[in-house]
Amino acid sequence: MNIKLSLLAIALLAVSDLHGQISGSCVTDILLSVYSERSYTSVPVTDQQLDLILNCGIKAPSARNVQPWRFTVIKDETSMKEIINNVVPGNVLIVVSGTESQGGTTPDFDCGLATESMFIAAHSLGLGARIYGSPAGNINSKKELFQIPSGYKAVVVLRIGNIDKSVDGVSGATPRKTAEEIINFKK
Repeated sequence: MNIKLSLLAIALLAVSDLHGQISGSCVTDILLSVYSERSYTSVPVTDQQLDLILNCGIKAPSARNVQPWRFTVIKDETSMKEIINNVVPGNVLIVVSGTESQGGTTPDFDCGLATESMFIAAHSLGLGARIYGSPAGNINSKKELFQIPSGYKAVVVLRIGNIDKSVDGVSGATPRKTAEEIINFKK
């Protein structure tokens, strides 16, 4: 009986490995299907979802493993509207801040990696996410108000929320460039 179960397990692993090569993994499926949602419901992001998303940001790679980021979580609607005017209750904003001066490292790039990790994590949980760069200047002019740690500057803002599925954001999105427009192969 154990031999039959072992053979069955080996066969299932072989099929699952082959399937993974043909259709992609759950990560590549998410990467190929996500978009930056613009419409959200007021259903709140749960603390468990937020904790998992933040932990994915913490685990992001960084140059020399310096981890030059700090995350400021904002749930208060009034504070959120000072950053992004069309937020709805239940959304969460994560201000990703990087060190102001760190010789020989790349804090802005590293903060981008952490943000992307959280963006993908949010989508893997069925949530929507959108990355904003332009509010950073406003946040940096009011660091105390937004509780940005001393020695850090806001780099980007990640908005997370439950997606308003009544809006067809996928077909209304700006088309992506083709691979031929983006990829150069050295000959």
